[in-house]
Amino acid sequence: MQQQKPALALYQPDIAGNTGTLIRLSACLGTQLHIIAPAGFRHDDKALRRAGMDYAALASVVRHDDFAAFAQMASAQGRRIILASTRGNIPHTDFAFTAGDLLLLGRESSGVPDDVHERATARIVIPMHQDARSINQAVSGAIILSEALRQLSAFPTAG
Repeated sequence: MQQQKPALALYQPDIAGNTGTLIRLSACLGTQLHIIAPAGFRHDDKALRRAGMDYAALASVVRHDDFAAFAQMASAQGRRIILASTRGNIPHTDFAFTAGDLLLLGRESSGVPDDVHERATARIVIPMHQDARSINQAVSGAIILSEALRQLSAFPTAG
């Protein structure tokens, strides 16, 4: 059985291109991508297809009807929900990731509601310039997933 890896999760994503980019990232790194509905675009959206290119067949995408279904799955599998947030209190590089972590990214337009924020096991932040508002969702996902995989020595082997 393959070792479980951390996985990205998108809370009601707004921008198809970001989701497509994260589908491609997840496929290339051998991780799952969880999408929590509703999304702000259709699954056959042209931007989603363009960004994900032909990686959709390689990707492991799990769709959830809502946050309650996602949280229930996490609980049933004993997985932590780690929220990336500008309101986070732990720099992502100081956080100790585990193999089953679900790395939750909020909506591009509004993040996550307070009840989702409170439900997270931990809230991490990517340190950035004090005058900056936020980092693009796809870039944030890549930064955090890469740090989690680095800590766990869980990158795919080359070749």
